[in-house]
Amino acid sequence: QVQLVESGGGLVQPGGSLRLSCVGSGFTFADYPMSWYRQAPGKERELVAVISARADNSNYVDSVKGRFAISRDNGRNTVYLQMNSLKSEDTAVYFCNLLSNYWGQGTQVTVSS
Repeated sequence: QVQLVESGGGLVQPGGSLRLSCVGSGFTFADYPMSWYRQAPGKERELVAVISARADNSNYVDSVKGRFAISRDNGRNTVYLQMNSLKSEDTAVYFCNLLSNYWGQGTQVTVSS
């Protein structure tokens, strides 16, 4: 069965950086685009970034453009989200996603001084 396992969240000060990882299993990882979503308290889940199967195309929500970078290593079945210049409004649970149907358990990112 499909499994997505995120890691790398934590508490970071404004302006800091974090790198999230998501390891996929139970499917042919290299065949599918992968996405990162986030959900802040009291808000709807939103798409943050998506990367094509071959990593030749990626897209971002406007609020993270220039600060976040999505990447993948198909040999390791892993998708990453490098988050730089973090702001308090980036505080959320971040989820890895496959085909809008499969979700990881989420990893908490808290940006606070």
